[in-house]
Amino acid sequence: MKFMIALLMAVFPALSFAQSQPDTGQSLPPGAVPKTTAVFVIQTPKQGVTVQQVMALIPDEIKATVKLYLDGKIREWYSRGDGKGVIFLVDAKTEDEARELMETLPLAKAHLMDHQYIPVGPLTPLRALNPAAFQ
Repeated sequence: MKFMIALLMAVFPALSFAQSQPDTGQSLPPGAVPKTTAVFVIQTPKQGVTVQQVMALIPDEIKATVKLYLDGKIREWYSRGDGKGVIFLVDAKTEDEARELMETLPLAKAHLMDHQYIPVGPLTPLRALNPAAFQ
């Protein structure tokens, strides 16, 4: 067991790096791309949007965001450390599903925000712990 843990600690960085590389036409091994279980949404004001424009909608934005949280649609939410927006972890199986959800918010409806969508899922190198279980 100690050997397996040491092996995984050595292999994790390489596998995670390989998984994050752009598609070069080479197919990934089965199971290398995780099933999407959530989508990170990075929300930043569009170029030229003023603080006043955003603040005018903040009370409605907060109410709508809290409702999505209480409905289980937003799992987690954070302010960016650089003060340039927020990050949501959205309970969605696809980017499109997350996009539909985010477009219901007042700041998005007013076209004041840019959104970046990053689907995420289980860390696939963990399958190395018990390969037989994933065949």
